[in-house]
Amino acid sequence: MARKLVVKRGRKAGSEPGTLIHLGTPRAEQPAIRVIEYDQHEISDRLIETAGDYRVSKGKHVAWLNVDGVHQVEVVEAVGQAFNLHPLVMEDILSVDQRPKVEDYDGYLYLVLRILRYDEATREVQSEQLSLILGDHFVLSLQELPSDLFDGVRSRLEDGRQIRSMPADYLAYALLDAVVDHYFLTLEALGDEIEALEDELIDRPEPATLKRIHHYKREMLMFRKAVWPLREVLSRLSRDESPLISAETQVFLRDVYDHTIHVMDTIDTLRELLVGMLDLYLSSVSNRMNEVMKVLTIIATVFMPLTFIAGVYGMNFEFMPELGWRWGYPAVLLLMLGVSAALLFTFRRRGWI
Repeated sequence: MARKLVVKRGRKAGSEPGTLIHLGTPRAEQPAIRVIEYDQHEISDRLIETAGDYRVSKGKHVAWLNVDGVHQVEVVEAVGQAFNLHPLVMEDILSVDQRPKVEDYDGYLYLVLRILRYDEATREVQSEQLSLILGDHFVLSLQELPSDLFDGVRSRLEDGRQIRSMPADYLAYALLDAVVDHYFLTLEALGDEIEALEDELIDRPEPATLKRIHHYKREMLMFRKAVWPLREVLSRLSRDESPLISAETQVFLRDVYDHTIHVMDTIDTLRELLVGMLDLYLSSVSNRMNEVMKVLTIIATVFMPLTFIAGVYGMNFEFMPELGWRWGYPAVLLLMLGVSAALLFTFRRRGWI
């Protein structure tokens, strides 16, 4: 069964703006909350049980609070209360079908991105929402599912002091860059599958091949839908004058914007390749049908004069000179054989067979 492209919002119809209702897949596991605080000289990394116990550190520290799992409303509500988030922001965090966007609130920026992964077992692109909140001295990241996507950023924080000397906006850039870089890995996996499908299409096209072509066209449509609005988000972040984003970090954001353009170009290339493969499949099926029809036409053409001859000599007239001839039957068979050979020779000479 194909996945739904639209998330059902029936539970929120008619609700007051800011109503906190989770619209994603229900999960039983407890969300994990991880806090990393650092400056140029030191770093601390710990898990906390509830965001309500955490308070934003002032001064030189940068705080990164990451939440793996937004399926429990009370967890998101506690994070919102700890960081004084607007109710509409918490509502969008729980509504996990948001398109990539950036919104400017009093004292912080709210960003929405899509994390994309390729599942080799189902051959589907799995999409989950990532909410980023950038404040003066803190960054919040809220994911639908636990992942190792940001392990590289954590390693850089632990191993090097350069990133720890940068403000919170640079950390937000690093997280954005990790998400966009992961798009390339997903596209590589999809590209390998599509290339293998192209080889299969050329060698032995089957009805299942057409089904897979439509499947990958749908996956690329979902991929494009998730990445296309991100261009506008990164363009705004790299050009607008926000007090939360320094000019130095905007340079790095423009680099991420260039990577996003590259991702979009690759998506469009793969989509065009799939459209061409669909045309090639239809052409292959049509050519196979034409070959079958040609063979049947040749057979019918060869048997047409034979049927005529057999019909003539099958008439029960009394005065047919060949009926009383001793070699009449072999002669008719030789005539049929000669006519067939002449027709086949003619077809062969004209290149029809």
